[in-house]
Amino acid sequence: MTEVLIKNADTILTMDDTRRELSGADVLIRNGQIAEVGHGLVSTGEVIDAQGCVVTPGLVNTHHHLYQSLTKAVPGGQDALLFGWLQTLYPIWSRFTPDHMFVSAQVGLAELALSGCTLSSDHLYLYPNGSRLEDTIHAAAELGMRFQPTRGAMSIGESDGGLPPDSLVEDEAAILEDCIRVIDGFHDPSLASMCRVGVAPCSPFSVSTELMRDAAILARDKGVMMHTHLAENEEDIAYSLEKFGKRPGQYAQDLGWTGPDVWHAHCVKLNAEEIALFASTKTGVAHCPCSNCRLGSGIAPVRKMYDAGVPVGLGVDGSASNDVGNLIAEARQAMLLQRVANGADAVSARLALEIATRGGADVLGRPECGRLQVGCRADVAIWDTSGIESAGSWDPAALLLAGPTKVRHLLVEGRQIVRDGQITTIDLSSVIAKQNQLAHTLRDTL
Repeated sequence: MTEVLIKNADTILTMDDTRRELSGADVLIRNGQIAEVGHGLVSTGEVIDAQGCVVTPGLVNTHHHLYQSLTKAVPGGQDALLFGWLQTLYPIWSRFTPDHMFVSAQVGLAELALSGCTLSSDHLYLYPNGSRLEDTIHAAAELGMRFQPTRGAMSIGESDGGLPPDSLVEDEAAILEDCIRVIDGFHDPSLASMCRVGVAPCSPFSVSTELMRDAAILARDKGVMMHTHLAENEEDIAYSLEKFGKRPGQYAQDLGWTGPDVWHAHCVKLNAEEIALFASTKTGVAHCPCSNCRLGSGIAPVRKMYDAGVPVGLGVDGSASNDVGNLIAEARQAMLLQRVANGADAVSARLALEIATRGGADVLGRPECGRLQVGCRADVAIWDTSGIESAGSWDPAALLLAGPTKVRHLLVEGRQIVRDGQITTIDLSSVIAKQNQLAHTLRDTL
């Protein structure tokens, strides 16, 4: 039996079903799950002193493209809208190898971990030069992150009227066959799972209607979740109306892409009818505020979605359209944008943190994560509020208003992967050096 006791926290934000907040309290972890939350707890196992700290559930990232951490701030893509941005970057991504995929995944996940994230999805939709989904799965396992990779795909290239170059698209039968391979090889449906695989055609403008429909059938046959991009900006809406004669929400519904086993990235341009559709079907949304700002896509109607009952989580999105993979900062951005759009009382700091924790876990079909309550998985973030970021704060538990953007400690399944602000499981400095060498080689050989 393995125990860890988090002791004497100034505040514990449980995000449990009653949203309890405890002062001067403890969290007892036993065999990878929360055994008790309360006062005066004891243990013969490891003790982590949390005095001067706020303890929260680990944050949950519902949308990412980890491979893009190798292409931050690329000239030519820095000031482009979505479609032009993609056309700038596709030729660079076409030169990636399995080594690029592995290293970029480790860097991206380590950046997330340092920002309090314990569970991350990833949407990998291109596989150049022998790259495979397991390149990212192995990277996550070595780091110790809970991971939800999705087998993405593109099948419509430039010669058929699509955006990606023909070299990056795949045969649709081969895509479905590889989905089966990675699900059978790596998907673990257990409550303690560290890896669940999903099916994720890239977007309605990069795959066929047939592949969207077949992917949904396959995913449900295998009992895995489904993910894609939807209604990201005005270009996206115009494409859907021109090519399909309907808005993205209706297109998704017609192809079986609504339901509690589905979550869509962005959804910036959902209208009232689409929000109602997603609410009634419990279709999830991955809200990516920084990426939406960076690409000029707009402000997603998150407050309206939340009030209607749409499951909403947060995503940092790929580093090529965000440049930073800091999930606690993403939660603050989500809060601020909703206030810009709807007023200062639109989203509180605690509600934004709720969306970043239990909200994201629910979107990913992981209600055993994202909250600190008995029986849930022991994914815990410990934030030091004794530093300058919180100095003078009357409410240190309002982390998104005045708090650190880097964790002091982070535990995943009860194992400490960040200690005193440092990754414990890999040699991060060596991985960063490798990442920079790969990025410079890509840049210098353009």
